[in-house]
Amino acid sequence: MTLDRISITGLRVRGRHGVYEDERAAGQEFLVDATLWVDTAPAAAADDLTMTVDYGVMAGRLAQIVAGEPVALIETLASRLAAACLADAAVQDVEITVHKPQAPLRLPISDIAVTIRRSRE
Repeated sequence: MTLDRISITGLRVRGRHGVYEDERAAGQEFLVDATLWVDTAPAAAADDLTMTVDYGVMAGRLAQIVAGEPVALIETLASRLAAACLADAAVQDVEITVHKPQAPLRLPISDIAVTIRRSRE
């Protein structure tokens, strides 16, 4: 079976993730990219949203996770986001990138990001 991709790119959400206490207290903006591998052929043939991923609903789920319980590592956050995507039966594989452009580094950066890929087992 050939899988198609549904992409959610640049989802901006304020979260309180980080190793340092001031990151958790003040919070900062995170950006999330999610690529979902889905068989969209049945939905396309039937023109039926219930047969594919509702990207509006999925974006809302991801935003709730980012805005929710703080974690120390963006690796952990990415893992939670991937699990939420795979909870949708239509999603076979997912790639999540969490961007942390305001990471507290002593060097000038434009972004720090972690990308993970997970598959349905």
